Amino acid sequence: MSQREQGRRFLRSDSWKTLDFSATPQALGVAPPPLEKPAPPEMARVSLPGPGTWQGVEPLSVEAAIAERVTLRRYAPMLFSLDELSFLLWATQGIREVLPGGNARRTVPSGGCRHALETYLAVFRVDGLEKGVYRYLPLSHELLVLGSRPDLEDALVAATRKQVFPGRSAVTFAWTALPERGEWRYAEAAAKLIALDAGHVCQNLYLACEAVGAGTCAIAAYDQELADALFGVDGKDEFTVYMASVGKKPEE
Repeated sequence: MSQREQGRRFLRSDSWKTLDFSATPQALGVAPPPLEKPAPPEMARVSLPGPGTWQGVEPLSVEAAIAERVTLRRYAPMLFSLDELSFLLWATQGIREVLPGGNARRTVPSGGCRHALETYLAVFRVDGLEKGVYRYLPLSHELLVLGSRPDLEDALVAATRKQVFPGRSAVTFAWTALPERGEWRYAEAAAKLIALDAGHVCQNLYLACEAVGAGTCAIAAYDQELADALFGVDGKDEFTVYMASVGKKPEE
């Protein structure tokens, strides 16, 4: 089967015809994977302002957000506030309610409520944060500090196949997939659902950016190995699936 044929097969829904739900880990009584990737307790964390406390987030109708949404690759050299970043993180992966049975209601939809994505950040210009790599912890609404590196701009440009604008953003989001979360319920059918989930998340980012005077550009072309290494994931059980650069809109 050619790569083109494999890609088309992935887009189709044929796997549902052969999926044996009686053999999935869920059906066999296996406990679901955790809602959030575990974080070592000794690692530094940054508390984020919570819903209802954000400063600088403008009331905006859904109609206006949809009408004004645009892909943006040039950014003003302005700092993001921690409130603004907190709002974007909540809008894209925030938890509204933890449910029994290893599920949670979030601000984005997910097939079977599996939410197989984790959020990483390459931070350049956010007030109160050092330049570096972070991971969002939605259960506690915190950032896990993964480390700083002086060459972060160059590393991100290399990881996005020499696209310059991600290294000139205020912050670039990266979403990784942990397929086990989806496979627990849907076995081999989980892959397509995870890809769809990433689209839901990034569209929320596009719309939420409009409320903070910012714009974003979704990034699907990246170097898998370099991106995985940049965010410290193993490339097998967790790997990068999507990215998006974010920055303030130029005054023009």
